[in-house]
Amino acid sequence: MNDRTAFADRVDQADWDAVYAEIDDYGCALLPQLLTAGEAAEIARLYDEPENFRTTVDMGRHRFGKGEYRYFREPFPQAVAELRSALYRRLLPLARDWNSRLGRDARWPDTLEEWLAECHRAGQSKPTPILLRYDAGGWNALHRDLFGEKVFPLQVVVNLSEPGADHTGGEFLLVEQRPRAQSRGTATLIPHGRGLVFTTRDRPVRSSRGWSAAPVRHGVSAVRSGRRHTLGLVFHDAA
Repeated sequence: MNDRTAFADRVDQADWDAVYAEIDDYGCALLPQLLTAGEAAEIARLYDEPENFRTTVDMGRHRFGKGEYRYFREPFPQAVAELRSALYRRLLPLARDWNSRLGRDARWPDTLEEWLAECHRAGQSKPTPILLRYDAGGWNALHRDLFGEKVFPLQVVVNLSEPGADHTGGEFLLVEQRPRAQSRGTATLIPHGRGLVFTTRDRPVRSSRGWSAAPVRHGVSAVRSGRRHTLGLVFHDAA
């Protein structure tokens, strides 16, 4: 794989002003190519090497949907560690801005390493980077990735498979409960190797009372054929 600078450079190539604006409008936004086809395939192949993971979850067993996912154990693959760090740095200004709009006191430090240390001191020490696998008929129920009191309000998913070639269906779903209104849904087919940044728990929206927190959940529509692998990057660790 490429060195740290290559992954950080790809993150920096995003038009971040446009990304921030789109997340403000819709709760999610596509990012540029974060992984080459070869790098995406290399990460997807790790799924069949259980020694890389701390635990495996069968979604059907827990009524989360149909499919399976595995949480990475440390040390992470280079791409996972470096993308996570670079994306945190870029998403931090928006996270702080959202907290300010909502009148919340929580603040996040300048680096992912400092933030994860805070998580660990609070008892959230289990790593959360995740590799997901969906076969035909697989899907993921609407949910939030909350693992304790320490929460970063944004996260990123990267499609390791090629839509239309490796799988059909499997759109990323986001459902937002708007203040005193019906819920709004957004569906995104994430291109191969590209990332999607989205809201973890809630986000600020304008209301008659100023800013209100709109609860948001995410999931995956049914995979109609093939196999879909995705990499999930959550920026807080789990209890």
